[in-house]
This record gives sequence, C-alpha cells and structure tokens, in this order.
Amino acid sequence: MIIRKILNPNTILAADDEQQEYVFFGKGIGYSRKIGQTVDDEDVNRVFIPVDNRQIQEYLRLFDSIPAVYFDITQQIIKRAEELLDTRLNTSVFFTLSDHLNFSVERYKNGLNILNRVYWEIKNYYPKEFSVGEFALKLVKKELGQVLPPEEAANIAFHIINAQNVDTSTSKGMDYAKLVGGISDIVKYELKTDFEREDVHYQRFITHLKFFVERYFEGKMITENDTGLFEQVALLYPKALTVAYNVKDYVEIVNSNKITKEEVAYLTIHINRLMTNKKLEGN
Repeated sequence: MIIRKILNPNTILAADDEQQEYVFFGKGIGYSRKIGQTVDDEDVNRVFIPVDNRQIQEYLRLFDSIPAVYFDITQQIIKRAEELLDTRLNTSVFFTLSDHLNFSVERYKNGLNILNRVYWEIKNYYPKEFSVGEFALKLVKKELGQVLPPEEAANIAFHIINAQNVDTSTSKGMDYAKLVGGISDIVKYELKTDFEREDVHYQRFITHLKFFVERYFEGKMITENDTGLFEQVALLYPKALTVAYNVKDYVEIVNSNKITKEEVAYLTIHINRLMTNKKLEGN
C-alpha cells in the first residue's frame, strides 16, 4: 500500500498496485508520514474500501472540514458499539457519525438545540444502541469539555442502528421508532391525558407497542381462528377498543399492511390496562 494523501493525523488514503484506493484508520497513523511511503499492516485498525462509490468520495471531502478529534472520538464510539452489539458496523458510519458529532457541537454552541421526536422510543426500543449514545455523550464531555443534551444520545444511537443494516439508504430503525411514537401520540390524544415517561405502566405499554410494530413490519402478526377473544374484549373494554381502532386506522393509512383482528384485540387489552392503571374513565 502506498500513501496517496494524509487526511488527518489518524487517517490516510492509500492505494494498492491495482490503484484500488483504501482509507486506513489508526491512532497517529498520519504522523510523520509522507505521500509515497508504504503502510505497514500493524499500523491499521480498520480498512475502508471506497471502490467507485460516489457517496464515499463525498465523505472523503469531509475530512478537510472536521477537526481530527472527532474522528478519534468516533473510533472509540464504534469500537464500543461493535463490542456491545457483537457485530461489525457498516464502515460509512465512521464518516457520517464524525460529521454528525462535529455539527451537533457547533449547533449547541450556537444555541440551536433540535429535539428528537422519537427519543423515548429509541431509548426503549434500542437500549444497547442508546447506551452507546450515552457513552458518546460522556466521551464528548471528556474530550471536548462540551455537554450535549440527553436527546443527542438518541441521535447517535440512530447512526448505530442504521450502520447495522446492509443497505444504509434504508432506515428500518427509524420507521419502527416513528410508528411507535405515532401510535403513542394517538393513544394519549384519544385518552386526553399525558403519561409520565418514566411511569412503569407507560413503559410496559411502550414495550407492547415495540413488539407489535416489529411483528407488523416483519409480516408476523398474530392470527387465530377463534374469534372469541376479540368478541370478549369488545364487550368488556368498549372505550379501549375505540382507541385501538383509531390506532388501526392510523397505521393502515401511513402503511400498506392491514392489522389483524387478533392484534386489535391485544392492543385493546394493553390500552385498557394503561387506562386502568391511570384510573381513566371510559370502560
């Protein structure tokens, strides 16, 4: 491998005999190096192969505008994520997360804080990824002395979620979280009440929504031949059933798949459970 460009102290661009370009990441790998020198295998922590990907070429241009410390922080975050999740992340996350961290710090210094509308859903649906986000916030504080808002943990977690997908142009994780958030908003609106985010009963309800949404997107919804459960639920919990049908209408409008009667029944049970614990009038 021959060095073609020193991108920053921890990153270099090199090429092999066939002119295939590689990006090498390694702490201090760019120090005291010159264009034309060879790269030793032991210096490399990670290899990224740009191939002919135009998006990757755009990422490479980011190196000139992002301070090197963000790449070092990102490496530590990725290492933590891969150890915790026991998987290899798509290497493009090195670029996107470095850029995100840099922009987040700049935004916060300028007093611009963008709220994450699915913070709670990501926190509960992806606890491991969220813990990586929390780790990242502590790292940013340690390395830069900058305290970012808690919502940033969810933003960082989202990058980790997407980096586990083979096709990073899709965003299954965000689709799941958005649907959970949308259903939760409808239930709160229909019941005319807000719920404490830390309330154990609300958390239990969100847990049910997580599994329901997963079954919905994976096409594995509950189906039973016996309609007895639905009829019994409809008789016992009419108010909760009305809310469940409003949720059904919403989900089927924003997505194409239909919801089974059995799923409506189980959703009704969990909505009623939430109402009962909140002592809401209606059933």
